[in-house]
Amino acid sequence: MVSAPIVTLRDVGKTFGNGVTALDGFDLDVRPGEFLTLLGPSGCGKSTVLRIIAGLSAVSGGRIEWSASEVGSAATRQIGFVFQEPTLMPWATVEANVRLPLKLRGLDRSSASRVAAALARVGLVGFAQAYPRELSGGMKMRASIARALVTEPKLLLMDEPFAALDEITRFRLNRDLLSLWQSLGKTVVFVTHSVFESVYLSSRIVVMSPRPGRVFREIEIAAPYPRDERFRTSSEYAAWCRTASEALAEAMAGESS
Repeated sequence: MVSAPIVTLRDVGKTFGNGVTALDGFDLDVRPGEFLTLLGPSGCGKSTVLRIIAGLSAVSGGRIEWSASEVGSAATRQIGFVFQEPTLMPWATVEANVRLPLKLRGLDRSSASRVAAALARVGLVGFAQAYPRELSGGMKMRASIARALVTEPKLLLMDEPFAALDEITRFRLNRDLLSLWQSLGKTVVFVTHSVFESVYLSSRIVVMSPRPGRVFREIEIAAPYPRDERFRTSSEYAAWCRTASEALAEAMAGESS
């Protein structure tokens, strides 16, 4: 049986104050425990979808519905958000940066063990007292992921977190993210414009059309986990990449037709 969605978007539209329509008639179900990727060209509304789910942006039309276990205000839902930039406070240590969400929720008293656990999960145990300027780009992103995980969210939203990293670091973080996802049992909604990244990570890919964003096609990636470098170099991976690439090309061709 397919579990009821954690959150559902139905016929969602989003028009900004400057008149730009980012989304129109957007439909999405986010299922418990899945690794869902929104794949599409720049400007198609992928990040807007994440911000709507996170409660950071209101819909202009349509509706967003949460499961019975997630009712309540956006502030009380168990959501972690990883932005494209690490957005770490430069004057604070890694430990203090990761502790911030707990402090904002009044949970600072019990934070030590949770911060330590979050840092361990991302491989930063020895860098708790380091400052952001002392970290590589990949390590800054690990700290950002630890900060999102420290509140133990059920739903993790990730907005192109590895886009600015070199290819080797990106591959390594892709692999580590999958390990985290499997071990923690979170639901992930991940945004990217990389076909290769989307296929490697995802259990399901939602291909979006150019602005205004709509769902063009959904692709279930029927490849087992765990996925490692053997999968990345396999003919199966190449075939899934071809399928996703063709779907993306068709979505973009629809814009010019």
